Amino acid sequence: MAVGEAPILIKKVKKVSGHGHHGGAWKVAYADFVTAMMAFFLLMWLINTTSPEQKRGIADYFAPASVSETTSGSGGILGGTALGDDGAKGAGSMSIIEEKAPESKVQDNGSSTEAGKDISPQTTEEALREALAKREEAAFASAAQSLRQALQDMPELAELSKNILIDQTPEGLRIQLIDQEGRSMFNTGQAQPNDRAKLLLRAVAKIINRLPNRITVSGHTSVSASGAKLDGDWSLSSGRADASRRVLQAAGVDPDRVYQVSGKANSEPLYPDDPTLAGNRRIAIVLLREAPVLPPDSGLQ
Repeated sequence: MAVGEAPILIKKVKKVSGHGHHGGAWKVAYADFVTAMMAFFLLMWLINTTSPEQKRGIADYFAPASVSETTSGSGGILGGTALGDDGAKGAGSMSIIEEKAPESKVQDNGSSTEAGKDISPQTTEEALREALAKREEAAFASAAQSLRQALQDMPELAELSKNILIDQTPEGLRIQLIDQEGRSMFNTGQAQPNDRAKLLLRAVAKIINRLPNRITVSGHTSVSASGAKLDGDWSLSSGRADASRRVLQAAGVDPDRVYQVSGKANSEPLYPDDPTLAGNRRIAIVLLREAPVLPPDSGLQ
């Protein structure tokens, strides 16, 4: 090297991979950990918010469905599908699915039921009829409560609350207008209802119009004080029932809903122990329990 010339310096930089002595792998591990924790807490939240039915549905969705119990194609040695007629061949996975599928029975009416399950149109129809019957029972209870409330709210009807009797029978909702001592619904020997009876019949008509059920109207008389049963009681009771029907229709009840009007004289006393009581003289109006009409799309006959 000549005198006065600057020395040449060579600088070597040693590259260290992995971002220093720590490296970058911890970031990937941390990201996986955070993702797993997020998935875990999300799973806990879902388990806490789902119903038991939804949990069963999710479990059924992820349950493995084993179609074939072997790993050799369709289930046998050289038993794969083939195009030719010769050689060992099977029907493929379709035959396995058919073998594993539950047996079903096709009935004469075209409905099918899985083996071990007793599901028939009759069972479904009974369930539907039971549900409709419960709904009708609730409608009757609501109508009875509305009529009682109306008797309490209206001053002109409050004093007549003892003249009306409401109950449910196997036939339906029965509303009876009964006589009380000194407060009758009909004048003696007369078929036309008096003002008290007309007032109650109009109140009953409002309740009848809330329901679609048909009605029956029957008249009843009591045994005379001497205990004799008079032949005229039949015509008198039927005349009172028919007069009550006319008052109901004048109050808005559709004539097509009247199923039966009858006079029963004193054959069905309200108080059998004493058929001479005034309470045996009454008009009974029954909202009939109707056979539930099945919807046209129910598929039941």
